[in-house]
Amino acid sequence: MLIRLSDGSPASIAEQISFQIRLAVSRGDVAVGEKLPSARDLAASLDVNMHTVLRAYDSLREAGVIALSRGRGATVVGGDEPGVRDVLEAVAAMVAEAARAGISPRELAGIVKGMETT
Repeated sequence: MLIRLSDGSPASIAEQISFQIRLAVSRGDVAVGEKLPSARDLAASLDVNMHTVLRAYDSLREAGVIALSRGRGATVVGGDEPGVRDVLEAVAAMVAEAARAGISPRELAGIVKGMETT
């Protein structure tokens, strides 16, 4: 599983990690029942604070994507609900296309935020 972080992203590092893992699960790159790296190992490989990874893992637990248990770590327990895979892949494609067009992640976030309906 490859996780890419962007310093220029308006999303926090924890949100980026969570998004990347959800995308990997929804694509089937990470299977149900598969163990994720320990928070300590993932933090070391990404050169981020372990508590940042723990925040991402907690978010994934709340979404029902992983289960956390002492001594066993993080295990994928389910994929995302229907439609989430399509949204995650569309967002990933939109970010890549924006980068090719010279639109920064912050600018893209502003564009998307301006499209929100209340």
